[in-house]
Amino acid sequence: MPKQTFFNLPNEKRQLVVNAAIDEFANYGFEAASINRIVANSSISKGSFYQYFEDKLDVFKHLLDVLAEEKTVFFRDRHPPSQGLDIFGYFRWMIKTGMEFNSTNPVLVKAVSRVLLSEGMYYGQLFSDIRKKTIDALREMIRSAKNNGEMDANVDEDLAVTVMDTWSNVISNNILNEGAQKKDLVKYVKSAKVQKYIDDMLSVMEHGLRNVKPSLEDGQKGSEQ
Repeated sequence: MPKQTFFNLPNEKRQLVVNAAIDEFANYGFEAASINRIVANSSISKGSFYQYFEDKLDVFKHLLDVLAEEKTVFFRDRHPPSQGLDIFGYFRWMIKTGMEFNSTNPVLVKAVSRVLLSEGMYYGQLFSDIRKKTIDALREMIRSAKNNGEMDANVDEDLAVTVMDTWSNVISNNILNEGAQKKDLVKYVKSAKVQKYIDDMLSVMEHGLRNVKPSLEDGQKGSEQ
């Protein structure tokens, strides 16, 4: 967490430091990120940097807080189109709305995704608290879906969590990477092509997890064999 001296800075100067850090992690990842480049691109001295942060990990954790705050604001007035959505409909809404958010904050999302996902730090001990929050939320959704008969009760809970968590990350990363060179990323994410891609990806996941009741016709076929 940044030191109080950082929060005492004028907002414009704080934003310069944050933007320089975002660009640094987006372009270089965590291991290759350079404090020297961050201070040079934000027009502060290296001594000032250490008055604001402990190290580059401290800076990156602050970016996670910035991302969380931006997401909270973005989702505040957005709600699922229907209260009666099953787990798969709700998950689809979450993914699509999340991609809308990502498209409005592409560099920040790229910086965080590069460090956590591309460099695998999301799966390590250092950020285990972040992953735990995601896993716990998915686990609660899955248990509710099983109780409601929406998901196959025989599917292993841990496996279902892993599938949904992985699918979400893969979809987000693929779309951001594909749309990186687009002039209007927001328009690209909302395009029919991208929306179909999300639907098709989630359809594959859904049909592997959904609780499918055999039809009468299927039962008759089985008895005839």
